[in-house]
Amino acid sequence: MQTGELNSSTIHTGGADHADGPRLLADIGGTNARFALEPGPGRIEQIKTLAAADYKQFTDAVQAYLQQAGQPPVRHAVVAIANPVQGDQIKMTNHDWAFSIEASRQLLGLETLLVVNDFTALSMAVPQLKPANLWQIGGGEAEPQQPIGLVGAGTGLGVGGLVYGDGRWLPLASEGGHVAFAPADAREAAVLQYGWQTYEHLSAERLVSGPGLEMIHRALLAIDGHPAQELKAAQIVERGLKHDDALCKESIDLFCSMLGTVAADLALTLGSRGGIYIGGGVVPHLGEYFAHSPFRARFENKGRMSALTKKIPTYVITAEYPAFIGVSAILDEKLGSAGGVPILERIRRLRPAFSPAEERVAALVLAHPRVVSAEPISEIARRAQVSQPTVIRFCRTLGCEGLADFKLKLASGVTGNLPVSHSPVQEDDAPLDLAAKVADNTIAAIMELRDTINADTLARVVEELRRAARVELYGFGSCGTVAEDAQQKLFSLGMACGAYVDPQLQEVSASRLKAGDLALFISDSGKLGHLSRTMELALASGATVVALAPAQSQLARRAHHALAVEHDEDAATQMPMLSRTLFLLVVDMLVVSLSLSREAKA
Repeated sequence: MQTGELNSSTIHTGGADHADGPRLLADIGGTNARFALEPGPGRIEQIKTLAAADYKQFTDAVQAYLQQAGQPPVRHAVVAIANPVQGDQIKMTNHDWAFSIEASRQLLGLETLLVVNDFTALSMAVPQLKPANLWQIGGGEAEPQQPIGLVGAGTGLGVGGLVYGDGRWLPLASEGGHVAFAPADAREAAVLQYGWQTYEHLSAERLVSGPGLEMIHRALLAIDGHPAQELKAAQIVERGLKHDDALCKESIDLFCSMLGTVAADLALTLGSRGGIYIGGGVVPHLGEYFAHSPFRARFENKGRMSALTKKIPTYVITAEYPAFIGVSAILDEKLGSAGGVPILERIRRLRPAFSPAEERVAALVLAHPRVVSAEPISEIARRAQVSQPTVIRFCRTLGCEGLADFKLKLASGVTGNLPVSHSPVQEDDAPLDLAAKVADNTIAAIMELRDTINADTLARVVEELRRAARVELYGFGSCGTVAEDAQQKLFSLGMACGAYVDPQLQEVSASRLKAGDLALFISDSGKLGHLSRTMELALASGATVVALAPAQSQLARRAHHALAVEHDEDAATQMPMLSRTLFLLVVDMLVVSLSLSREAKA
């Protein structure tokens, strides 16, 4: 299928539609962004490939696909991405997209947006692949329920795995493509020496990938004293396999040998008696040649462990879109058809089927999950205005053995976090309910901040604060209060600092900044507004500019460093309560970290 062509065919056949509507599946690589819809279990349709470089932001590509697909009513989406996934902030290694998962979810109007590593997705696809989707290259039979390894060379080098436990396959997240490249002979050692001229750390990905094949070819030209030549991977394959270009052919052989080394090392590391699976875009372009290449010989040549690697089968994945199969399984499990749905989400999905009495219990649980998890059945029944048998019936409707089992699931969920969710304040809420909602909403927001704050950005901002000659803080309203609180705490550490809440004074302050100073902007909306002129002056001064604001906001995008602070509150009824609390918490994180950093370097 050509890039940009919408394909309405189906990968799998399945049954009825999903009750919650079609699901969006995505596979994002360094070059291409692939999208599909899953209207029902096992039915993957309307596949489209977009060039990632054509879109400024990840969400732009999603919106473009949905528009071309007819704006389907999507509520849940899952994305496989060629990148580590740790917390809320994503910054791609092989592309310039950077985004917040939560901010993207809100912008796209989704209830669920999961982002997983692309090889986690490919790993989850492997148990569902049929023999017709696999091409075995050597080895014996795969042993059932034994660890499985995956390697895939494309724009980068993906590495993953699967282990079996508790009746299901569990994916192993990995960045194994970034291990150090290990040469196996003198020729490969010479390629390593060539690579060291450019990279202090030459990872396996630098050579075992599409760009890596190009680098191998450049290295061989230089090593053998030939004139420099820039060929793309596709040209090297074309010349080496079809036009008898000796150097291109050797480049392909070295690539296959190196891939064999990576695959064998992974097999020994995981004990992959369930087999090694080869994905990615490069190997399929080698066609039948790959079976006769040095790959398998290198895989089996592991010294004292050769007897083991000779038994392990290696498979090339020939399915056209295996990542979609994997992300579909991941989202399916998250949403609960596989039984792994969080109890609160299960309640929301089943509400239309509840009786009026069970609906009152459901409303109570969703509004006050912490309270329900601690109350006896008599108090739950009283607050919901139902009988105690109704409470038990409600628990069993959810698949729980009884109230105790229900409370255990409510208290832990699938993530281990406290099951506190955001509950909108209503005009008819009693004072006690209002108090509980304010507390619960604050706790939920704090827990989410704890789990999603970007550790790397936090460390960079602390270091910038430590080196700053002076710190100027800017904010309005409740954010101005946070700025003044930060000023007091930084001043207690002996730092030169000032806080400004008046637009004119902010501009005067920013105009006097200089290189070595730091300007900290705090905004619950992230809109520039009255801060626009102050921001421009700060940037022009050469000072370091830091923003505490929602990810992808105007303020966050303009700053040198942005600590994303997301919040879910209705400004009309709650005012900036959550954002103020979160900003104060981030300030405390920065101040405590700064204090310890300064003590350590004193």
